[in-house]
Amino acid sequence: MISKFNLPSKIVFCKKCVMSNQRPSSIPEFFHTKERKNAKYLNINKQDGICDACKHYETRDDINWEDREKKLIKLLNKHRKNNGEYDCLVPGSGGKDSAYQAHILKHKYKMNPLVLTWPPILYTDYGLKNYDNWINVGGFDALVVRPNGKTMKKLTQLSIINLLHPFQTFILGQKNIAPKIASKFGIKLVFYGENEAEGGNPIAENNNSLRKKSYFAVKNYKNIYLAGTKVTELLEKYKFKYQDLKIFFPINDNEINKTKIEIHYLGYYLKWTSQEAFYYAAKNTGFKPRPFRSQGTYSKYHSVDDKIDDFHFYTTFIKFGIGRATYDASQEIKNKHLTREEGKNLVKKFDGEFPKKYFSEVMNYLDIKEDYFFELCDKFRSPHIWKKKGDIWKLRHTVNKDGVDD
Repeated sequence: MISKFNLPSKIVFCKKCVMSNQRPSSIPEFFHTKERKNAKYLNINKQDGICDACKHYETRDDINWEDREKKLIKLLNKHRKNNGEYDCLVPGSGGKDSAYQAHILKHKYKMNPLVLTWPPILYTDYGLKNYDNWINVGGFDALVVRPNGKTMKKLTQLSIINLLHPFQTFILGQKNIAPKIASKFGIKLVFYGENEAEGGNPIAENNNSLRKKSYFAVKNYKNIYLAGTKVTELLEKYKFKYQDLKIFFPINDNEINKTKIEIHYLGYYLKWTSQEAFYYAAKNTGFKPRPFRSQGTYSKYHSVDDKIDDFHFYTTFIKFGIGRATYDASQEIKNKHLTREEGKNLVKKFDGEFPKKYFSEVMNYLDIKEDYFFELCDKFRSPHIWKKKGDIWKLRHTVNKDGVDD
């Protein structure tokens, strides 16, 4: 069966969680193209049928977390400043994870973090309230970097057309702006939360606290892509101005080597549990979940600050057969908050639910006709994942074994 996007042609589900081998591993977003030629996907062991993400979580109980915390304190002391200057930087938009890490660094470990926000494309009302609470209740100095709205809008539109990836411009900003701002402020320590590898990159990537430089630095800007399009083509074909695109670029390799900025995952040092981060943020920074269930899943507190969030997870369902409930349930199974059977039932009930609440507003904002969006969805369906029965698209294989080819 033909597969698109370099996806594994045979669909396999992990026997421990509910994730399939179609889950993409993280790649530097500025090399993301439609073909995904060098992309990797979740490895599921052929012998026992268990994915790398679940295998990593199996090892977490064996980690000496007291020793990891001592290493964290040593790192913090290395960068700690006593003159009132910022000694670390925490990027985030005010969700539970960024709220947790900024608060614990300041109030438990007595650091002086600067929090940095590349705002969501379309804040939800409750997401914006959570951001305000993060800064006001948590007590932080904050810097917001808002890109050129016209450029942001056009690149997001092109990301959907070229990649069916509405979240790309937010990811580019969130991941790329931190080292550049740290360089401007003379901050040499940046923290993100969980390592991307915890979701399914090769297990070995979890053995280091440092973020791989290839995720945020390049030597030559001419070779990078935005919205699935080479920068040179964006300048020539779409008449973008270089100065309007540059804010989306990663930091230059020479600058990162010169400044010696270290980018670490706090989740390497502190045992990271998504639900516990939610409870901590709710208690200490006034974080509140959505007042209703997120469409496409059963939860209320994960990725709720941007109106495009729900829309983004729907597109992963189209491209990879993996919806928001699959992501949420797999995470909670690994954290032993759900059984696999419970996860399977939640996937069956909610995965692939269309995010109608904000859909028209998002389409209007991006100047995309709704019918055209559905045409794009059909264009991005891979034949090995989907089969059309009459006028309805059906998954060929599901974790519940009720797909049309199961």
